[in-house]
Amino acid sequence: MTVTRFAPSPTGRLHVGNLRPALLNWLYARKQGGQFILRIDDTDTERSREDHVDAIKRDLDWLGLGWDRFERQSLRMERYDAAADDLRAQGRLYPAYETATELDLRRKYQRQAGRPPVYDRAALKLTDDDRARLEAEGRRPHWRFRLDQERVTWTDGIRGEPNVDCASVSDPVLIREDGGYLYTLCSVCDDIDFDVTDVIRGEDHVTNTATQIQIFEAMGGAPTGFAHHSLLVDADGSSLSKRLGSLTLESIREGGVEPLALLSYMARLGSSDPIEPRGSHAELIEGFDLSRFGRAPARFSPEDLTALNTRTLHAKPYAEVADRVRAAGVPEESAEPFWLVIRENIGTLDEIADWAAILKGDFEPAIDDDDRAYVDDATAKFDAAKPWTGETWGTVTGALKSETGRKGKGLFMPLRKAFTGRTNGPDMAALLPLLRR
Repeated sequence: MTVTRFAPSPTGRLHVGNLRPALLNWLYARKQGGQFILRIDDTDTERSREDHVDAIKRDLDWLGLGWDRFERQSLRMERYDAAADDLRAQGRLYPAYETATELDLRRKYQRQAGRPPVYDRAALKLTDDDRARLEAEGRRPHWRFRLDQERVTWTDGIRGEPNVDCASVSDPVLIREDGGYLYTLCSVCDDIDFDVTDVIRGEDHVTNTATQIQIFEAMGGAPTGFAHHSLLVDADGSSLSKRLGSLTLESIREGGVEPLALLSYMARLGSSDPIEPRGSHAELIEGFDLSRFGRAPARFSPEDLTALNTRTLHAKPYAEVADRVRAAGVPEESAEPFWLVIRENIGTLDEIADWAAILKGDFEPAIDDDDRAYVDDATAKFDAAKPWTGETWGTVTGALKSETGRKGKGLFMPLRKAFTGRTNGPDMAALLPLLRR
């Protein structure tokens, strides 16, 4: 069975950069009839917060991205301890005592000498006496995984056949000086134990994937399948990372964007398929094809998302907004016709209440002094034509045109402003029968 996972750290709010791997993994699992795991990577106890865990769940619930299994790394420390002990026994996990300052200086010297800033494995030359002396000085080791210095190749679901020369990569730190585990070891343990078959994540993890494949092999597990998607950039092609704080899912939700609009946008962003509004999660799943994604940067445009959100609202059936329409005070007998009339003139569902106020007459008419006499005469004619039907608008305005000589904007705009307080909106012939009489 296909098993994928989304593994956020609860150190902040989810943003569109997080949504990209979450959605692709969810779609891939659902397309294959598999399972999707939500795994909270909360081994960083100082920065992890429970309110962020709740917010992650809330965001995924809002989007309809349900999970089949929920896991937390903080509850699996004994498993990671056992894995670390096994790697030590194999000689693959070794202690190193350099401070962060010492490592920074060493990398600086390497760059000045024209060499890549790769850890030189000095810690492997330490004797037992050397280590005892360093610990007596108060130093505590961080633990590095000893890589086989060979080229690692794998079949990538998006990038083809990438390869990484591990001789040009520093032995990764798996355990910090304070004993805390880093993502690299814990993730491999989890993927093995949870039978994860496929991991879709950002291209910034490509080198990390090569090291994790070696850890998989050292732990006796079969590496998962990997696919590395491109990262998001803005309209100018610049990295979007500095703007992600303003693009949290929470802020997008509060801005009135519909879940399916956001999903429709993100499900095709970076692929060769056109971005189109989808009416259901089933449509998203049916149209998903990982092989259609390319390596070019994915350009995220808030303006394009807004436009797609508008198109999504314009196609939304009444049944999906019935509660919002009734909550705005629209009478039951007028509710569905009201929605069908206004839906192509709103950008968010919050605007339902604004049009409901117009429906009830709870607005200030906009009447220019030069048009007051014309509007008064027109209002009298409309009053005489009650009850209003779909033909009333055309009949009365036709009579006004003949009587006043007005036409076009001069004929219609003063009436729209008087009847709605606005200069634009739905077709008045369709709206008029719904207005308070």
